[in-house]
Amino acid sequence: MSYAPGVIRDPIVSYLSAIQGDASLRDICSAVRDRVGDVSESSVRSSLNLHTPGTFARTARGRYRLGTIRMPRENACEGEPIYRFGQAELFHADCFTWLSARASQSIHAVVTDPPYGLKEYNDVEKAKLRAGKGGVWRIPPAFDGHRRAPLPRFTVLDEHEKRQISVFFKNFGYLLHRVLVPGGNVAIASNPLLAHLVSESMTSAGFEVRGSVVRLTMTMRGGDRPKNAHTEFSGVSVMPRSMWEPWVLLRKPLEGRVQDNLRKWQTGGWRRPAAERPFGDVIKSRPTSPKEKAIAAHPSLKPQSFLRQLVHASLPLGVGTVLDPFAGSGATLAAANAVGYSSVGIEKDGEYARMACSAIRKLTELKLVDPV
Repeated sequence: MSYAPGVIRDPIVSYLSAIQGDASLRDICSAVRDRVGDVSESSVRSSLNLHTPGTFARTARGRYRLGTIRMPRENACEGEPIYRFGQAELFHADCFTWLSARASQSIHAVVTDPPYGLKEYNDVEKAKLRAGKGGVWRIPPAFDGHRRAPLPRFTVLDEHEKRQISVFFKNFGYLLHRVLVPGGNVAIASNPLLAHLVSESMTSAGFEVRGSVVRLTMTMRGGDRPKNAHTEFSGVSVMPRSMWEPWVLLRKPLEGRVQDNLRKWQTGGWRRPAAERPFGDVIKSRPTSPKEKAIAAHPSLKPQSFLRQLVHASLPLGVGTVLDPFAGSGATLAAANAVGYSSVGIEKDGEYARMACSAIRKLTELKLVDPV
């Protein structure tokens, strides 16, 4: 099969630029397939050979890096913030591009809820969601007079789409590893079906798994009877009703011991909520309140009562910058403002970015009682 000029070359350039180094033919193929679809290894190899030397350079047998293409400037940033409030800055940009241009070792922690389903956040499915038509989004019926928030149907993902998730997080991990300081914490929202893919991909990019935070909350995922056979099998649930949400915890490797890393980089552990109480890996939480949803009608909005605890813990000495590369409505930035931290958010979707410009101040100013 023939491809138009640049169809294969450009994703290779983007990937090698993102990781700031060389990569194997296998990893390059995975990155290209994430962008283009089912491309043969021979087509990728042909594109590499056609543009080597020049665009690409061979570093070893089956390994390549960028050649004469200029790398992003170390201190460049992706435009100017579109919004500032308190100590928070919001950028309207693709986080992969923004992270490629960010100065290395300039972020101290990451707290984010990424589009780990990928499929539900493409343009077609977002349009269906906003029109109330569902698509891969599950639009629950009203219950007890309350309209439930839509949720993505993660069970519709096939093996190819799960593989795309792995490639997505591996590429994301490479970018993140460069900009984080040693010992920097990463907390990524996930779900019981996909958390293992996130962990495996991020560790392959150089991170250490440090456990998980369990957000105890009832959701609308799972518990359903077999579709179109609910009467026949009325006593069967296809899968358990989800009553918790896992947040994968990772860390960039330390420089020396924890105390050495804390002295040099101000991170390497988790901040205690009180001197006599360590940060725990189970946080009781309620669904996001109607008041918060009225401020920011984002389908994945997390409650401030939960986010403020997690963000507070992410900087062990309360020093540094917290990043949310998938900022959505800006809830993580608002939580950082509320606990007195500097933060940066990146949001690619224009509608969500505009929502965040309106929501960050209002979410920051919400008065909440510590639920612990």
